Amino acid sequence: MTVTDINDTRAKRNVAVLVLAQAILGAQLPMIFVIGGLAGSQLATNPCLATLPISFIVFGSMTTAPWISPLMQRNGRRFGFFLGAFAGAAGALVAAYGLYTSSFFMLLAGSYLTGIYMSAQGFYRFAATDTASEAFRPKAISYVMAGGLLSAIVGPQLNKLVQDAFIVPFLGTYVAIAVLNLVGMLLFFFLDLPKGSKAQPEKVDVTGRSRRDLLRDPRIIVAMICGMVSYALMNLVMTSTPLAVVGCGFTTNNANDIVSAHVLAMFAPSFFTGHLIARFGVEKIVATGLAILAFAGVVALSGVTLANFYVALILLGLGWNFGFIGATTMLAGAHRPEERGVVQGMNDMVVFGMVTVASLASGGLMNCSGGTAVEGWNAVNLAMVPFLVLAGGSLIWLVRQPKMAV
Repeated sequence: MTVTDINDTRAKRNVAVLVLAQAILGAQLPMIFVIGGLAGSQLATNPCLATLPISFIVFGSMTTAPWISPLMQRNGRRFGFFLGAFAGAAGALVAAYGLYTSSFFMLLAGSYLTGIYMSAQGFYRFAATDTASEAFRPKAISYVMAGGLLSAIVGPQLNKLVQDAFIVPFLGTYVAIAVLNLVGMLLFFFLDLPKGSKAQPEKVDVTGRSRRDLLRDPRIIVAMICGMVSYALMNLVMTSTPLAVVGCGFTTNNANDIVSAHVLAMFAPSFFTGHLIARFGVEKIVATGLAILAFAGVVALSGVTLANFYVALILLGLGWNFGFIGATTMLAGAHRPEERGVVQGMNDMVVFGMVTVASLASGGLMNCSGGTAVEGWNAVNLAMVPFLVLAGGSLIWLVRQPKMAV
């Protein structure tokens, strides 16, 4: 048996564990995104702050990434995954206590801890490649993403069973999430990953461009803008969707099913998005993503039937996939290896900073832009227009750059 065969045997075992982790532990995020705004609307003294719990999750993830990645580098990914799952369980219990005692502050505190789990989960796909051969790495990433598709089904369907388990609405959801984390973390005992290293990185003589020079690169700027707009608009609309669905007279179970369809649409195309980028070019795929996002807004503005919600949210997921993955690919090809850390750090700060703002703005637009749920929903979708114009205009500017330089 060759070394490659041995490594792939080890990698396949790790991938199987990570797929289950995505399916079980990852189910908590769609569950929270369904009820987070609804729970917030119960406790917030100002309805404009209803989606603040979801904003705190995104903010928690954004502020965790800078320290959890070096922590995994020193102590191994398994340690970081245990920490993330523990934080997820603690966050759910704190949020449940907040609902039980009608404390909006405790709900927000629990949401921030959930953000630590969300940040740790983002490293599952990287862990899948740690022990894989070069040939198996793309498959390993795809398999772990398939676990994300399972979580899109498991989470909302489980939420239907537990959201009304107690007298306090949604208390059962957070209790179930705590159990998911405590049970799911046992999976990490079966991971066979490198332990991490305290060794200092090897010094190299090659230095990259300064931040100022990097931000003068047209492709880097446009990639950051398109990635920011794609992710932020997806979050803006998705966060307010459960509020809109329930506000328009439908049930929380309807909201669960709509979010499930949305998350499936977010991740299912990932198996062929890369092939489309290779065939048609990254600019065309990003442009297609922005166009689909715009069409999602048109569908949402054309009515508030269940069919409108389903179609709009499915299109929103597809648009995010093409726009964000395309922008990420564009960014990856716009810098040298020695500039990777600086460029990705700047990109994540911009993207997830705007996502945090979008999730917060979602509640304000939904609940404080008119007297009805329909008016609020229309305001959310109309808010997409200037950002789509910004991203689309920047992309057109980039494509015309060679012609302008002649």
